[in-house]
Amino acid sequence: MNRVKLNQFDETLYRKTLDNGLEVFLLPRNEMEKTYGIFSTKYGSIDQSFSPIGEDEIVTVPDGIAHFLEHKLFEKEDGDVFQIFSKQGASANAYTSFTRTSYLFSSTKYVNENVNTLLNFVQNPYFSDETVEKEKGIIAQEIKMYDDQPDWRLFFGVIRSMFAEHPVRIDIAGTVESITNITKENLYTCYNTFYHPSNMVLFVTGPIQPEEMMALIEGNQAKKSFDPPEDIKRSYPDEPESVAEKEVIINMPVSTSKCLVGVKQKAAKLEKNEILYTKLVTDMVFDYFFSKSGEYYEQLDQKGLIEDQFDYEIYVESTFGFCAIGGDSRKPKELYEELKQMLLTISQSSIREEDFERMKKKKLGDLIRSLNSLESVANQFIQYHQIDINYFDVFDLLDKMTVEDFQKFLSDWITEDRISVCYVLPE
Repeated sequence: MNRVKLNQFDETLYRKTLDNGLEVFLLPRNEMEKTYGIFSTKYGSIDQSFSPIGEDEIVTVPDGIAHFLEHKLFEKEDGDVFQIFSKQGASANAYTSFTRTSYLFSSTKYVNENVNTLLNFVQNPYFSDETVEKEKGIIAQEIKMYDDQPDWRLFFGVIRSMFAEHPVRIDIAGTVESITNITKENLYTCYNTFYHPSNMVLFVTGPIQPEEMMALIEGNQAKKSFDPPEDIKRSYPDEPESVAEKEVIINMPVSTSKCLVGVKQKAAKLEKNEILYTKLVTDMVFDYFFSKSGEYYEQLDQKGLIEDQFDYEIYVESTFGFCAIGGDSRKPKELYEELKQMLLTISQSSIREEDFERMKKKKLGDLIRSLNSLESVANQFIQYHQIDINYFDVFDLLDKMTVEDFQKFLSDWITEDRISVCYVLPE
C-alpha cells in the first residue's frame, strides 16, 4: 500500500491498485464521526458509443442507459439494497453525471458491513425482462417531472445551444421514447464493459484504520472473479469550436422569465495538462466578477436585470467544457446583452496585481474549507482521478499561478462565436 503525504494538510492518502485492477484510496480523518464511501465507474451519459468488451465494432446504445443502469443496480432478486443499508444505519445514494456513475454511503456505525454491501451490490447485477420493463415506467415519471422544471429545461437548453454533436447535449436520463428501447441485453453489455474493477475507483474517508480497511476490501475482492481487463474504446463525434445556435427559446408556464448564457470552452483548454488550470481560473474569474460582492453583479443588480436567483456553473472534462451563467430576470434579453458584453470585456480587461492576489487568497480559503467535507474531498478527487489528474495538485497550481499567466488565459478565453443563450419565457 502506497502512502502519499499531503503536506499542506498534514494528512496521508493511502493508495493501492488491487490484482483485479480496482484502485482503492483511503483517507483517514480521525476527527470526523462519520465514514463516507464512494464507488465510482468512469461511465456517464455521454458514453453512448463504444466497443463492447471482446468486440471490435462500435455500438450505440439508447440515450439515458447509464442512468437507467444506476437505478437497476439497487434492485436485487431478493429485495432492495436500500433496506440493507438502512438496517446497517447507513444513508445510501447514487448519481449519474455526464462522465461517471457513483454509488455511495455514509454512516457512523457498521462501517465494515456497509463497505462490503457497497462493493457487493454494485458488483452483482441482476436484470430481468420483467424488472427492466417495470423500471421504464418509474424512470419515465422521473423524466416527466424534470421536463416540468423550468431550471432543468433552461440548463439543457443552453447546453443544446452550445453543442451540435457531442452527447453532452442529451439529457442524462434520456427521453421517455429512448428508454423504451432499453433491454436487459443492453444493460448487461454496458455493465460488462464499464463496471470492470479496472474502470472503477473506491474512495473511503473518515475515522478508519487504513491497514484494516484495505485488508477488508482486498478480502472482499479476492472472493470474486473477473475477466482480464481490456482497454475501453469510446467514440465521440467531432464537435465544432463555435456554438450550434446563438439562441434557444423555451415557452413554459413561468411567472418570471429566465436567461442562461453559455460559454463553450476551446478544445485546447481540455487537454489533460490544461483541465485543472482551466477549471481553477474560470472559477476565480466568475467568483471575482459575478459573486454577490463582484463588480459586475452589482452593476446587473443596479440595472434591475437580475433577481435573487442568479448563479453560474462550470464544467471542464476531457471531451467537452462550458460555463453557464444567469437566472431569473424580468428583462431577459437585456440581461443577455449585458452579460455578453461583460464576458467579452473580461477577455480584454487588465487585472491589477493586488486584485489577483486577493482572488488567489479567496480561492485558497474556499479550497481549504471544502476539505472539511468528506463528500467534497472524495467526489472532487474521484472526478479528476478518472481523467488521470491528481486533484490535490490544485494547491500547487494556485500557489505558482502568476498574474501574467492569469492575464494570458483571459486574453484567449472567450470569443463571441462561442457564446449562446437560452431563455425560458412565459407562455
